[in-house]
Amino acid sequence: MKVIIVGLGRTGRLLVKYLSGTDYDITVIDKEKKLVDSVTDRYNVNGIVGSGASKDTLKAAGADIADAIIALTHIDEINLLSCMQAKSLGTSKAAARILHPDFVNEQEDLKNEYNIDYLMKPKYDMAEEIYRNIGMPGFMKIEGFWEDDTTVINLNILDGSPLSGLTPGQIKESVSADFAIVTVIRGGKLHVPDDNFVLKVDDSIDITTDKKNTEAVLSKLGIVKSKTGRVVIAGCGATGENLLRLLDGQRMSITVIEADPGKCRDLMQKYEHVKFICCEDEIIDVLEEEKVSDADVMISLTDNDETNLVISMYSWSCGIPSVITKVDNPEHVKLLHKVNIDITVSPTELSSLKMLKFLRNISHDTEEDKIAGEYHVGNIGADIIEYVAAKSHLRPGR
Repeated sequence: MKVIIVGLGRTGRLLVKYLSGTDYDITVIDKEKKLVDSVTDRYNVNGIVGSGASKDTLKAAGADIADAIIALTHIDEINLLSCMQAKSLGTSKAAARILHPDFVNEQEDLKNEYNIDYLMKPKYDMAEEIYRNIGMPGFMKIEGFWEDDTTVINLNILDGSPLSGLTPGQIKESVSADFAIVTVIRGGKLHVPDDNFVLKVDDSIDITTDKKNTEAVLSKLGIVKSKTGRVVIAGCGATGENLLRLLDGQRMSITVIEADPGKCRDLMQKYEHVKFICCEDEIIDVLEEEKVSDADVMISLTDNDETNLVISMYSWSCGIPSVITKVDNPEHVKLLHKVNIDITVSPTELSSLKMLKFLRNISHDTEEDKIAGEYHVGNIGADIIEYVAAKSHLRPGR
């Protein structure tokens, strides 16, 4: 399967990493020669220096015979145009990342106008992921699956956890029939446990349950969601604004700390019940002045990983029960986890996995089959995949 990837930012590079060692025939395009050389030296891919919106560049990349193009530059217009140009040359399928909120609202029109098969909107998807995890303790994370009808709970078994020493069969008896421990990571190795597998401290387990039963299951597991009376959001770009929309109308006190005065003014007019603070001083000074140590939830969403690290570590040291951190650099994720701050959201990983799902879908021989959902298991290169089988795959009478 021949794939063209336009844009070698963090997301593009991570997608190449995920695809390395597979049967995909990959050509990457970027205007920065240094990035192209770095990727082609490290992975078995072809590289072209140039603009992905240029027909000549796309021709050189083989767009006339490509199965798919994925456009991941930081400029939405370039992504849209790259897809349109490639499709006009003969590329079968096209997917683009869009970041601007206006484009998200117009996505169906854009798909038709630019002949694009899939538009990925990480800023909105990130807000939904954060919303699911508000109030959750740092040793676990919740994700939606099967069109959000099913919840996947990633849980780290800490010292003193009541789950340590128990088997999935014993836990299921006391919790719910609509409950399963589907994977266990122990010592960097993946296990698919049976009912007699004994859980140990430091295991990372993935649990699936019906969305409607999530809170009841968590309660029976001894996991209590912290109160969410006061929520502080540091940084309110597109992801923050999408999150405010999701939180709008809920009974909680929300404080937003934002460095851009113009952004603060615009948001104040939309959300009258939210307290906005324009931050021109050192972020820690502002956090102390606003007494964020009294907050129930701290969400750091600035565009700078280092700033998010500082905010999260300060919040963790203050004992804030629920700390959620946006992190782009995988090394920073590891650093946060070492200090026991485990709820991280990564636009880089989210975008890469969604594009990987797109490619896996179109690689099927028949459009009847479909990958409807995908969940990345830890950092060991494993996935849980929701696969919708065609009727032709079912036995008669089933």
